[in-house]
Amino acid sequence: MISTELAARLRDAGLVWRPADGDRFRIDAADLSAEVFTVSTMTIEAHDYPTGTILGFNGTTEWALDSVAIEDALWLPREDQLRDLLRSTFRGLTRTTPGAGEQGGAERYDVEVELLGEARTFIAADPAEAYGTALLALVELSS
Repeated sequence: MISTELAARLRDAGLVWRPADGDRFRIDAADLSAEVFTVSTMTIEAHDYPTGTILGFNGTTEWALDSVAIEDALWLPREDQLRDLLRSTFRGLTRTTPGAGEQGGAERYDVEVELLGEARTFIAADPAEAYGTALLALVELSS
């Protein structure tokens, strides 16, 4: 899962969320900021109205919440969603594992994309973070 900080940067750069089953999100409220919620027609359902999208909480798991405006929720896109959003710019994902005897080496993931005709690589310790930073660059170029 991508970090809250990266998810906020993607949102602030203009990434639009259309809630679907399986999507994870956090609520921008101090007492709920550590909780991760999942959209599911059984418990949390997206309702589209002319005034905007509302995430309705059904059932007993989130009994204290009736609904939350989408503007008050922070989408935490999954790795597959981030890769899909990169579309035709995506060139590949490489996992690098430190060799025997290497000191201080840690596993890392390199995502290669093509932006404006130029190959660029984004590196992170988690594949979702690498995809997310690549997508952030793409969204920033598009705006």
